[in-house]
Amino acid sequence: MDTSSVFDSKDSSCKTPYGAVPCGTEVHFTLRPPRSEGFCSCTLVAVHEFANQRQEILLPFLPDEGDRSVFSGTFQAPAEPELVWYSFAFDRPGSPRTLLGRGGYSGDDALDSFQLTVYEPNHTPDWFGRGVTYQIFPDRFFRTSIPDPAGMPGDRIVHQRWDEAMEYLPDESGEVRNRDFFGGSLAGVEKKLDYLKSLGVGTIYFCPIFEADSNHRYNTGDYEKIDPMLGTEEDFRRLCEKAHSLGLRIMLDGVFNHTGSNSRYFNANGTYPDLGAVQSMESPYYPWYAFFHWPERYDAWWGVRTLPAVNETHPTYMEYIIRGGDSIIRRWLRAGADAWRLDVADELPDDFIAQIREVMMEEKPDSFLLGEVWEDGSNKIAYDQRRKYLLGRETHGLMNYPFRVAALEYLRGGRAEDFMEAMETIRENHPRPAFYSAMNLLGTHDTPRVLTMLGTCPKEAPATRTERAHYRMSPEERDKGSRLLQAGAVLLYAFPGSPTVFYGDEAGMEGWEDPFNRGTYPWGREDPVLQRRFALLGRLRRERLSLQTGDLRWLHAQGPVLAFARDGEGETTVAAVNAGPEAVCLDLPWSAPLAVDALTEQRFLASEGAVRLTLPPRDAVLLI
Repeated sequence: MDTSSVFDSKDSSCKTPYGAVPCGTEVHFTLRPPRSEGFCSCTLVAVHEFANQRQEILLPFLPDEGDRSVFSGTFQAPAEPELVWYSFAFDRPGSPRTLLGRGGYSGDDALDSFQLTVYEPNHTPDWFGRGVTYQIFPDRFFRTSIPDPAGMPGDRIVHQRWDEAMEYLPDESGEVRNRDFFGGSLAGVEKKLDYLKSLGVGTIYFCPIFEADSNHRYNTGDYEKIDPMLGTEEDFRRLCEKAHSLGLRIMLDGVFNHTGSNSRYFNANGTYPDLGAVQSMESPYYPWYAFFHWPERYDAWWGVRTLPAVNETHPTYMEYIIRGGDSIIRRWLRAGADAWRLDVADELPDDFIAQIREVMMEEKPDSFLLGEVWEDGSNKIAYDQRRKYLLGRETHGLMNYPFRVAALEYLRGGRAEDFMEAMETIRENHPRPAFYSAMNLLGTHDTPRVLTMLGTCPKEAPATRTERAHYRMSPEERDKGSRLLQAGAVLLYAFPGSPTVFYGDEAGMEGWEDPFNRGTYPWGREDPVLQRRFALLGRLRRERLSLQTGDLRWLHAQGPVLAFARDGEGETTVAAVNAGPEAVCLDLPWSAPLAVDALTEQRFLASEGAVRLTLPPRDAVLLI
């Protein structure tokens, strides 16, 4: 049964304020069941998850509204951050209680409760969510010369040609070692800062840049050193200084759940002079790891032996990474970084994350902390524990993978209604500062290239790694993918949160999963149509304050057509997307006499408070 007319948590006539609330806020509830139901009372049932408390609050009976009974009252949000799961219990004489939750009426307690996120309203830097983020996989972006791997950790192979195919098959031990390098460097990124600026980029997010013997560098060898193939600490400082002079900020990838087995801390290969955990139980690093049988059996991230897991709560590890006067968090902020992204945040203890934020605020009060979480981080359960990422003491924002999932489902033939519903759930559950500080994305180093996902739909990925390695989209697939990506980019750049581009998506790079999504940037062979679209959207995002901080207002969501407005700073911007294969006519409310598509400069006359559009197939407009 549709009970939205009884209570809709997203409707201001039923609940205010909207969505998540700061601690101590008064939340007003109003319910309007049909008078024919005969309910004589209504009780708010609120379960405080972290405090393990249950409240029942009787909502007073107000005068009827037509054929509706009205119950209305106030709930005081707790003084500490909390997840409150609430429902309503209706009583009628001589009958069992009727419960109302997100799924409608129920006769028992096994109902889906509404979520109220209660957060501590601490400072969230607003620069991240306002601007465009560009993710760089450092080895594959740009090189200034072919490096010599002699003396560097690990058995590195360097490709002589920038456009060579990467290695992807397992070695004789059955492992993909990721030891082939192309030689992208920090100096290479510095040479391309003007290009990034032309795309409207405000933040560069680097995949790991610390010393490690793999091309992805998620198996850290030394947190204190820049990988020698990327450059030196001096190169990093110079890059940050130049980026800052252009108005760009730098986000580093913090991989603190595990190290590499070939690291100064574990030192399985004896590469480092330090006494590693494998060499001796007397090593200062030995307590960081959990050995089942020293030295050959130990806890490793998802069982990958080259990634031994660390005990993040050990005092000496906390001191080294976070609390010490020259901790890893502090020293790289001092060197010029403006933000940290926490790899696999699900596997980091809440207190570990909270202490990182605390130290960041001490060291650089306007720095930003982002977490990698693939689901709705407001209610995520990891390892049987409800997480507190967004309650005001841990991350400022999260990677918005739910946006990617919903956007790709929509662009690949799904319903606009489903995209809207998925994003409304995120908007309702997340504190407003976190929602506007989300890292919105269509692809990353951990997902297939978005162009491939859009162009090949509905075809499945080839079955074998060799087939996927050599797969290239047909001209028809590339055309379809390009058109949908141009439309999807409008959705990405117009939505609240930081629009994030994985390097080369704007150039038309294709590829399936890792490592095929990590090719070298095709300098001189970019897709000019896609590149122009991303550059234009970047400029508009930088210029239009409504796109940076404006409120979100849905205008249309039906079938292949989605339209929403961003209102703020005295202006309105409207995005309208048609993901379908046929042209669609659409009327949108418009108060001015004229609307202009900022993408094409086409002008539309408004009549009687509306503007009529014909949206071409797999296309979008951005009205100003």
